[in-house]
Amino acid sequence: MINLTLRQLRYFDALARHGHFGRAAESCSISQPALSMQIKELEETLGGLLLERSARQVALTRFGEELAQRVRDILRSVDELGDFARASQDRFAGRLRIGMIPTIAPYLLPTITKNLTRMHPELDIRVRETMTPRLIQELVEGRLDTAIVALPVSEPSLTEVALFEEKFLLVRPSADEGTPAPSREMMREMRLLLLEEGHCFRDQALSFCNMQSAPPREMLDANSLSTLVQMVSAGIGVTLIPEMAVPVETRSASVSLARFRDPQPFRTIGMVWRKTSPLARQLLQISEVVCLSAGKVRARPPVRSQRA
Repeated sequence: MINLTLRQLRYFDALARHGHFGRAAESCSISQPALSMQIKELEETLGGLLLERSARQVALTRFGEELAQRVRDILRSVDELGDFARASQDRFAGRLRIGMIPTIAPYLLPTITKNLTRMHPELDIRVRETMTPRLIQELVEGRLDTAIVALPVSEPSLTEVALFEEKFLLVRPSADEGTPAPSREMMREMRLLLLEEGHCFRDQALSFCNMQSAPPREMLDANSLSTLVQMVSAGIGVTLIPEMAVPVETRSASVSLARFRDPQPFRTIGMVWRKTSPLARQLLQISEVVCLSAGKVRARPPVRSQRA
């Protein structure tokens, strides 16, 4: 009988994800020699090479690639056993791993964390901020419990919960204060400053302006809304930001705000989690806390499960 340990599987999963012994060891909070020894023991137990080692990085062998997917499935199932035990308790306690996209986290995270800590003091809240594709991948692989994103994500294995809608505002130089907001057609002729590729908010802004890609005059992009607003303040162009970002991003910038004529651009904020999650009932309760934190009334219908 093969004698494997969960520790070895978690170490191998970390190495498969990072492709580097140093970064994998750091993520597991162990030394690199200890990680290397555990991986070597795993290879000896399984009777095959899992890695192709080089001076700078490691690559999975074909056997290693096949094993990596099975290991992710095993670890996800093990984590869900723990979630199942927690879900059977009267109180909500223990680890809660929440993912958020960068155009939400800076504006909602402090209030969400404060409210969750007050209502569930035994929760160990761990937050991951990154773009939607990475959040969905980590959620599907069991490395997150839930994520707060812009819907839809259209992942068959996930349940989507619509929370609230949020409108976009036009940010332009302060000299434009009081002038009417431009139409969609006029926006295509302006220098529209955008978030860099990979941000869903970029795609939403382009969609509103009826553009499939960045306009010819658009010369610059950024990786944060804060940088976009400061670029507008410098007179470089105009941009769009969500309502929740306005108090934070415009307080120290010389810009003006304008609302578009109806139909105004907006996004739907929601929560997603695995259909198999034993914490579904608790996560639905947390969705109410998110709405409370945003000062919003939850959209209806609340739950939508994606079909394969």
